[in-house]
Amino acid sequence: MKVCAVIPVYNHGEAVGAVVHAVRSHGLPCLLVDDGSEPGCARVLDSLAEGDAAGVSVVRLPRNEGKGGAMMAGFKAAQAAGYSHALQIDADGQHDTGDIPRFVELAKGAPDKLVCGTPVYDESVPKGRLYGRYATHIWVWINTLSLAIRDSMCGFRVYPLAPTLALIDSVRIGKRMDFDVEVVVRLYWRGMGILNQPTRVRYPTDGISHFDVLWDNVRISRMHAKLFFGMLARLPLLLWRKVSS
Repeated sequence: MKVCAVIPVYNHGEAVGAVVHAVRSHGLPCLLVDDGSEPGCARVLDSLAEGDAAGVSVVRLPRNEGKGGAMMAGFKAAQAAGYSHALQIDADGQHDTGDIPRFVELAKGAPDKLVCGTPVYDESVPKGRLYGRYATHIWVWINTLSLAIRDSMCGFRVYPLAPTLALIDSVRIGKRMDFDVEVVVRLYWRGMGILNQPTRVRYPTDGISHFDVLWDNVRISRMHAKLFFGMLARLPLLLWRKVSS
């Protein structure tokens, strides 16, 4: 098992350095995906890679693809570099890097499973975002006929790369904020086990959020509808899985 961190970056130049240094302190190589950032942020990423050539590399997308597009590009680059697993963590500092060893140890104990962060929020979380997550949780539980996925929106995870990329290569998955939800539901449909790891989350150190309240909610609503009809097509299999578990 060989793990690297994949960090999608879009104009988080002020926060990403601290995240990278924290990840590197736990011994993980970092693959930074520059998702069409402005030049100042791009220079920060290049500086991080130049200062730690053995442990930090940059994949640069020519235009902004969205979080999902950045993650998919990062997964492909990580596998090409010989990694078997990718730890996903956000660039804005909202995730508790002190929990990285727990995520990695869980993954090592069950390398065929997806380790998902379950957020423990502090007072910095926007209440609208917090309450809105529950609608997604309910849809995910419906679309999987299961409570196995405690939180489908947290971007702190460890993915087994081979089955994840097999899914990405065979199904069109949303490239923006809908990615985190859709990919975990579809991996579950394919039989992947889920491990849930509680982790503290705060909002964010640089004050930048790329969640578009209107269009990302539209995309997420469309995704839930698409997954619902996908669930209906898989209903016998999901019911059998539920009964036999």
